[in-house]
Amino acid sequence: MQSQSRFVALTNQNGIELKLFINGRFLSQKLTGVQRYAAEMVKAIDSLLASDQSPASLRAAEWQLLVPGETSEVLNLTRIKVRKIGRLSGHAWDQIELARAAAGGRLISLANSGPVFHRDHIVVIHDAQVFRRPDFFSWRYLAVHRTMDRLLARRARIGTVSVFSRSELAATLGLSKTDIPIFPNSAEHFASTVPDPGILDRLGLQTSKYFLFVGSKTKNKNLTVAIEAARLLERKDIPLVIVGGDNSKVFQDNLGESESGLLLAGRLTDGEIAALYAHALAFVFPSLYEGFGVPPLEAMIFGCPVIASTADAVMETCGEAAAYFCATDARALKQLMLQRLAAGAISDQERRMQQDRLALYSWQKSARALLEFLA
Repeated sequence: MQSQSRFVALTNQNGIELKLFINGRFLSQKLTGVQRYAAEMVKAIDSLLASDQSPASLRAAEWQLLVPGETSEVLNLTRIKVRKIGRLSGHAWDQIELARAAAGGRLISLANSGPVFHRDHIVVIHDAQVFRRPDFFSWRYLAVHRTMDRLLARRARIGTVSVFSRSELAATLGLSKTDIPIFPNSAEHFASTVPDPGILDRLGLQTSKYFLFVGSKTKNKNLTVAIEAARLLERKDIPLVIVGGDNSKVFQDNLGESESGLLLAGRLTDGEIAALYAHALAFVFPSLYEGFGVPPLEAMIFGCPVIASTADAVMETCGEAAAYFCATDARALKQLMLQRLAAGAISDQERRMQQDRLALYSWQKSARALLEFLA
C-alpha cells in the first residue's frame, strides 16, 4: 500500500505561516549512527536556513526542534528554536507529547520513529532490518518496530538514506520506490576531529602494524568473523584492534589466550579513533546488514584502506574505494588482510578513489535535498 499522507501547503488560504517541527527525541538517546545522522542533519538545516541557500518559503517559516524535558544534550543552532516539552520519555513521548505539541504543523522525524497519527509528517527510516533480519532482535523489539513502521508507511511520508534502503523499505512496507526520497548519510563530522596519536603508545601499537575494527557487539556488525580472520592470519605482531564500548562479552567469548592476535581497546574518544584510523594498516568492516555504512567513510577521511563486506549498502557507499569479501567467509577476509600486508601503505590511486567517494556525501547536500523536498 502506498503512503496516504499528503503534505499541506506551506501557508494556508489565509496566508498564515506554517510551523515546521523537528522531532528531537534523538537528543535523549544513546549516540549511535542514527542519532549522529539526526544531529548533523539538524545542524546543516539550521545553517542553510540562516543563509540564502534554502527555499525562501522555508526561511520564512517558523522552525522548532522539540525535545523531551529530560534532555541535557544541546545543539548550537541559529535559526531553529529548541523547545523542551512534556515529562514522558521514549515512545510515549513521541506518540503523546510530541504529537500534541506538533499538531497543526509539519513534522520531520530523522531517527526511525515518530508519532504514527500526525497528519503531515516525514520520517527517515534508515533500513529494513526488523523485516529482513529478525534474528538480530528480540521479539518485543520486533513487534514494536514492525508495527510502527507499517503504521508510519500508511500515515506519513517515508524517506531513507540509500538506494538499497529505499528498495528494502518499498518491498517490506508496500510502497513505491519513487515515493521514497533519499537523504544520504555522511562522515564529514569526523573530518574536523583532531587525531590523538598518543593512543598508539598507550595501546603499544606501531604505525601500519595493526588492523582496526570500530563498532559494537550487535549481530549485524559481525565481529566474530573479524576475530576468526585475525586468528587465521596467525600474525600476533599485527593485531586486530577492536574499538567499542560493548564488545567485552564478544571478545571474552572468542579470545581464548592473550596471544591470540586481538587487542581490546574499549570505548575511545573521537580523537583517539581518528588516530587509529590514520595509522592502521587497514580498517575491517565485516557487517552483515547496513542501511548505509558510515565507518568506512570515516576511515577514508584519514586515508585508511578499507576491507569491507559485500553487504549491498556498504558496496553502494564505498564503490571502488574498498576491497570486498563475503561477510560470512573469514578465510576470504584473511586473504585480503594478507594482500594488504604485502601491499603496505595506501597508494596514490587508492587515495584518489577514496576522495572521489567522500566527495559524493555531505550533510549540506542531504539537508538541501530534504529542504527542497519539503518546499
